[in-house]
Amino acid sequence: MTELIPAPRSVVAGSGEVRLTERSRLHAGHGTEGVGRWLRTVLSQATGLPLPEGRTPDDTDGDGIGLRLGRGLGPEEYRLVSDRGGVLVEGGSAAGVFWGAQTLRQLLGPDAFRRAPVRRDGGWAVPHVTVEDGPRFRWRGLMLDVARHFMPKEGVLRYIDLMAAHKLNVLHLHLTDDQGWRLEIQRYPKLTEIGSWRARTKIGHRASPLWDDSPHGGHYTQDDIREIVAYAAERHIGVVPEIDVPGHSQAAIAAYPELGNSDVIDTASLTVWDTWGINPNVLAPTDNTLRFYEGVLEEVLELFPADAGPFSPFVHIGGDECPKEQWRASDTAQKQISNLGLADEDALQSWFIRHFDGWLAARGRRLIGWDEILEGGLAPGAAVSSWRGYSGGIAAARAGHDVVMCPQQQVYLDYRQDAGPDEPVPIAYVRTLEDVYRFEPVPAELTGDEAARVLGTQANVWTEVMEDQGRVDYQTFPRLAALSEVAWSALPDSADRDFADFERRMGAHYRRLDALGVAYRPPTGPLPWQRRPGVLGRPLDGPPPQG
Repeated sequence: MTELIPAPRSVVAGSGEVRLTERSRLHAGHGTEGVGRWLRTVLSQATGLPLPEGRTPDDTDGDGIGLRLGRGLGPEEYRLVSDRGGVLVEGGSAAGVFWGAQTLRQLLGPDAFRRAPVRRDGGWAVPHVTVEDGPRFRWRGLMLDVARHFMPKEGVLRYIDLMAAHKLNVLHLHLTDDQGWRLEIQRYPKLTEIGSWRARTKIGHRASPLWDDSPHGGHYTQDDIREIVAYAAERHIGVVPEIDVPGHSQAAIAAYPELGNSDVIDTASLTVWDTWGINPNVLAPTDNTLRFYEGVLEEVLELFPADAGPFSPFVHIGGDECPKEQWRASDTAQKQISNLGLADEDALQSWFIRHFDGWLAARGRRLIGWDEILEGGLAPGAAVSSWRGYSGGIAAARAGHDVVMCPQQQVYLDYRQDAGPDEPVPIAYVRTLEDVYRFEPVPAELTGDEAARVLGTQANVWTEVMEDQGRVDYQTFPRLAALSEVAWSALPDSADRDFADFERRMGAHYRRLDALGVAYRPPTGPLPWQRRPGVLGRPLDGPPPQG
């Protein structure tokens, strides 16, 4: 009963249980109807019980479930009471009720996460308990990189369900990069006709001599995206799209060569990039490029409505790792610097970012980007994803910008989980389950007002070395469970966190992940088929740099 993840604020145990039977009803009060449909679907699948609609929250005869909005609760807070009257979940909003329903599912045991009944005895019980709970952070996210290796729509929907089971509420979808453009843009069809696939793929780190010579590709149609956004919204998850500019753009340039610095290189000869690293082929800083991406973003805004879920007004524009060599060699770029009265190429990138900052703001949306966008200054409404340690987030908060803390040293889940020789495709530093559990998103040096600028945190799943769902699962879990508790629960300071208790609760949670079909990394190390012998990674020794 106390093996809940993420850990709730308060749990008071009773002495009995509510048994769900063929007679049990489920009543969803006004404003909770969507949660009721979801809960009835998943519990009926797992238990085989029909759970017909009750007339009122009390119409349960002591063996049913009631959902309703409650007073005195914050928007995502909930109260779950299981007693002789049945089970009642109250929330400050439908989202709060939904998170309470997720807790109810955990209380029913791991088999409640299956899609069909596996028990013959039909015994389903909720222990008598009172749980009062709510999140620490508003932004509790997962960044999925579907550009490096494409994840089909069904895989994205599956990850939305996995996020919901861990009370995460923001899916940051990395849709474009050098290695692939994954979003249908109707006015620019070549972005997917050409930019969505590559002829071959580097296996492992970019220093590896191995190649997969089969074409790799795929993209989401606009209706696919509408389905993903709607599916997420039903689970009180917002989807934040990322369209990367001005770097990480070779796939777009391969489709439309005029977007590149054609006075420096032969952009018409470029193809979608087949290896990893920081690519020198960046967008030309021209008015034509701005107009092109305005056209892209017009369709993006229609596909990702501002009211579709938490933080839906945000659009991520990347802004990271933009080499300036081509701009230094480009007469066009140099004339643009002169015409705009800019100091240098760094200021030119700032001009590029600030243009879209203003463009999005004029349409009621908010720009968010990686912490490089701080260079040159930002408009007040823009937000920052702090990935190069804490320093970018600290600088952004002190400058009055909202921040999502996702430092690579703590929450990049492509980083290896152990130093052992069997760890598949070992990347960078070791980041264990305990390391993620001890991550503190709010830097100690921030004042109270500055700390309030930290919207929350997210884990980032970069997929250069994750070629399929099994590899994504292995790198993401169980560490995402630790991140979910960091983002949700009111944990003590990092050094004082009870990791032993978290490990104990993970004993039950692994069984939930088994029921959900997650190919997580076992605590004893990779299974034989999870290893990648002979595939080079990029292991780094010593502690990761801070800041």
